[in-house]
Amino acid sequence: MGIFAHPDDAELMCAGTLSLFSKAGWEVHIVTMAPGDKGTASLSREDISRIRKNEAATSASIIGATYHCLEFEDLYIKYDRDSLNRTTAIIRSVQPSIVFTASPTDYMPDHELTGIIVQAACFASGVKNLDINVTPYEPIPYLYYCDPMEGKDIFGKPVLPAIYVDITSEISIKEKMLSCHASQRDWLMLHHKMDEYILAMKRFAALRGKEAGTDYAEGFRQHLGHGFPQDNILKELLGNAVVTCQ
Repeated sequence: MGIFAHPDDAELMCAGTLSLFSKAGWEVHIVTMAPGDKGTASLSREDISRIRKNEAATSASIIGATYHCLEFEDLYIKYDRDSLNRTTAIIRSVQPSIVFTASPTDYMPDHELTGIIVQAACFASGVKNLDINVTPYEPIPYLYYCDPMEGKDIFGKPVLPAIYVDITSEISIKEKMLSCHASQRDWLMLHHKMDEYILAMKRFAALRGKEAGTDYAEGFRQHLGHGFPQDNILKELLGNAVVTCQ
């Protein structure tokens, strides 16, 4: 399961790895906290939300994944009772073995808070007395943080992965999935004055690939806090596709 702030975040951050799991026979789910309701220069919140959720579902279907939206708002994602309960509920409902989420250090609070909420929700997956009408389950899933946007924090300092996954075989699928998000590409052209949606993704994947000794890669850091699984399940499951840093 990948849980991220907005539609297209999973495609940018870990679609290649999710594709590898899908091809290996795993059930894959992609969740966004918000529908991307602020990602437009011309449409209403209702219209752009509908469009972006459809784009996300289409993208997920490419790898046979299921898309879910928790229906919060862009720029208003916050750690509170409602966000923790909804996120814990989707984790309990799906019961993932492995969860990928946004870096706790990233370029905007929506991403950072999503990572914090998901961390707490994974821990809460087995907590009985939470105010949620979904049966708790254990054990706590494996939790991995994806790279922040452009691999840097808000001060421009590099945030380096501890784990790389070789996605060279999946780069065309990652590109196809990201291409489904046409509305975001159009909005970024107006908002950021650039048309580099796909090219920027491939350049960054190539950078991570060079660091890992392959053509394209995605980078991760594993959550190793108290109570969370300590072994690197990615290496066990994906074998030689995974490169770890000493």
